[in-house]
Amino acid sequence: MPEQFHRPVRRPPTAFDNIVGDADPAEQSRVAHATASALLERARSDESGAVTERLLAFASEHGIDEIAELWSHAPARSLPGALWRLYLLQIAIRSDAQLTALLYERGRVELHTADAAIAGAPAPAEPGELVDLVDAILRGVFRGDFSVALERAAAYCRVQASGATHTADDYEQTEPQRASELTRRALRLSTYAEDLSASAASWRRGMLT
Repeated sequence: MPEQFHRPVRRPPTAFDNIVGDADPAEQSRVAHATASALLERARSDESGAVTERLLAFASEHGIDEIAELWSHAPARSLPGALWRLYLLQIAIRSDAQLTALLYERGRVELHTADAAIAGAPAPAEPGELVDLVDAILRGVFRGDFSVALERAAAYCRVQASGATHTADDYEQTEPQRASELTRRALRLSTYAEDLSASAASWRRGMLT
C-alpha cells in the first residue's frame, strides 16, 4: 500500500459501503486478494512493528478511499473482505467515538453473553478506550493471532449491535427516523459479526484467502 496520497477524502461511515470502482471485476478481485496477502505478510515479517503502526494510522491519516479501491468489493468472508471490515470499524469509531461508546455500553449491559469479555474493552468503556480497543484488535491482526483478532472484532460488533437495537427501541415512538438509522446500523454490525467469525474459522482451517 503506497504511503503517500494526494488530498485524501474522508467519507462518513454510512457512505463507505457505497463506494464503487470501475475496474474489471476479475482483475479487481485478483488485486484485492494479492494486496491483502502481501500486506499481511509484510506486517507479520516486520519484527520492529513499524509497518503495523503505519497500517494502524493509515485510514485516519489518509482517509478510506484508497483502501476501498483495493478491498471494498471483495467477498465478505475473504482475507481482503475481513481487513476491509476491520478498517470500517476503526473509521466508524474514530468518526463518532462518543456515540460508539454509548452504544457499546448499552449493549454490554443488555447482552448477557461473553462477547464484551471477548472483545476486551474496559467496563464501562470511555470513547478513547474504544479507539484503543480497535487499534489493539488491528495489532492482533498484523502481529498476533489473526483468528483471535477477528473473533474479538466479531464480539465487539455483537455488543455494538445489541446497543444499537435497544437504543433504537427507545427512539421508536419519539424519533422514528433515528430509530430506523440505529436499526440499520445494528443489522450491519450483526452481519459484520457473522462474516468476521466465519473468516476466523476459515483462517484456522487455512482456507482464508
